[in-house]
Amino acid sequence: MFLENTVNHKEQFGWIEVICGSMFSGKTEELIRRLKRAKFARQKVEIFKPAVDIRYDDEMVVSHDSNEIRSTPVPAAANIPILADGCDVVGIDEAQFFDDEIIRVCNDLANKGIRVIVAGLDMDFKGNPFGPMPSLMATAEYVTKVHAICTRTGNLAQYSYRKAASDALVLLGEVDEYEPLSRAAYYKSMLRDKVRQMKVNDAEDISNKDSKSNAQS
Repeated sequence: MFLENTVNHKEQFGWIEVICGSMFSGKTEELIRRLKRAKFARQKVEIFKPAVDIRYDDEMVVSHDSNEIRSTPVPAAANIPILADGCDVVGIDEAQFFDDEIIRVCNDLANKGIRVIVAGLDMDFKGNPFGPMPSLMATAEYVTKVHAICTRTGNLAQYSYRKAASDALVLLGEVDEYEPLSRAAYYKSMLRDKVRQMKVNDAEDISNKDSKSNAQS
């Protein structure tokens, strides 16, 4: 379990903590736990999330098991510094949805003495590094990778397999749209999807050829 760093009052610098993992791995749950501990210690805390994330609530940061904490939705990372003025701790959920400006914002806040806690998906549904998360992980003092349980193998899951038929990079969803899978299960599922798509494309090609042939005759 992550243990909070002790504050060195002689140094006017904060730090960055990153909580990353797949869907349903407990990222937001861990973020809320750390922020509530800071609030209990009477530290001034502000929480931010991208305005696009309205799955559970417009303003609350809500985990999959309904644990929640009030937040401020922002349309862009550039809005955070002004709103975070005077804070001891800043929490940021769903950081993968922000643009690369979030990297500078987090580092600027930490350099001003603020403890910054960031949670987000480290990989998108294709298994690629997601948005600004790799850079945030690289510049953070502390990185915690949490895991879900694979729904097919029971092993640790680090991939977010998309069940919905969409190629959009950003697709908000829950259990109907995503499934946490282990490496083996994810690889097999992606291979199965690729073969299925090849069959669909072949069928469409044959259908188009038949249509042209009938039209010519």
